[in-house]
Amino acid sequence: MEEPPELQVPGIVHPLKLFDIAKNEKRFLYTSAPMKLAFRQTVHAYGTDLCWTPMILAKEFNRNRLARDSDFTISTVAPQPPTVVQFGANVPQELARASSLVAPFCSGVDLNCGCPQSWACAETLGAALMERRELVRDMVVETRDQLRRDGWAVGKDSDMDHPKGRSVSVKIRVHKDIRKTIDFITTVLGPEQDRNIDFLTIHPRTRQTPSSIPINLEALEVLTSTFGDKVPIILSGDVFAMDALPFTSPLLPTSTITINTDPKHTTTTTTTTTTNDNPLIITPPLLKHLPKLRGLMSARALLRNPALYSGHSTCPWAAVQDFLYFAARAPLPHKLLLHHVAEMCSPGMGPDKRALLTKAERAELWTCGNMLDLNH
Repeated sequence: MEEPPELQVPGIVHPLKLFDIAKNEKRFLYTSAPMKLAFRQTVHAYGTDLCWTPMILAKEFNRNRLARDSDFTISTVAPQPPTVVQFGANVPQELARASSLVAPFCSGVDLNCGCPQSWACAETLGAALMERRELVRDMVVETRDQLRRDGWAVGKDSDMDHPKGRSVSVKIRVHKDIRKTIDFITTVLGPEQDRNIDFLTIHPRTRQTPSSIPINLEALEVLTSTFGDKVPIILSGDVFAMDALPFTSPLLPTSTITINTDPKHTTTTTTTTTTNDNPLIITPPLLKHLPKLRGLMSARALLRNPALYSGHSTCPWAAVQDFLYFAARAPLPHKLLLHHVAEMCSPGMGPDKRALLTKAERAELWTCGNMLDLNH
């Protein structure tokens, strides 16, 4: 973190530029949920456009050099994926200062208003901020002003091609009353002609909703219809397989999409066909059409299959090998490394349930004492 500002870091591309590239290719922007560097490099090698760091506590990051060195890791050589640094903060000046520190080394900064963990909410971080819309607005405004004073190009669309262009964004959850979420986004977004954020990631569950419950597609439909023309929107949640998304869109490739429409997750399915020229041929019950959604963020499915976005229905062995190579260059805690490998060798989360290793073989992974054991 203490490298000189003139250090050339590869992979710095304004996220809005990536949105435009994806749109021109008639597809979604493919993004990864927060992950460590070695995994970010792996998913980027298999089609992920934009990656997030794990949430960093802005207050500690500003005050502690050890926190800066351990929490924020980048590569100074390729492959360095375009990366957004995600912060947990509840004080405008803290978020602004932390963003100023990382701006030379990333594509943008993101405020986490979605983490539902009790420790975060107790500190008025994460999902607790969904009840503090004016504070969230003040944090992103202060951050953009600070980056502008530092000389970064933060003029949104007009600066996405600028070599010093950087983005400011927010990740949110939804409220039980969707009107509160609309008020929240309206406040944070600010004036349409000079919006406060460059893009928005929506996880359509409330703070109390467990991940075992399907995402709220009705809420997502309302929010993308209301704000999709004002700001690019990314969906986070239930992106398990590219051929089993719970909605239709003109940005989906020509395919047959099998949708589970049973809220109890039984085997009842509905099939629809989509094409780029005719985005919705059949509209079965419960299947939403989201023409203004611009991006997808995957977490659990991408952990199982880093090649999710490149057309692989399950994790190819080459992706495991690539991950081990990247992890050797950007080391992880050994238990975390084993966890990643075990996930990649497990059955996929989409319709294809094949696994690289049996359950017994995956259990044996945990007996590996070092990287040499894994490679054998």
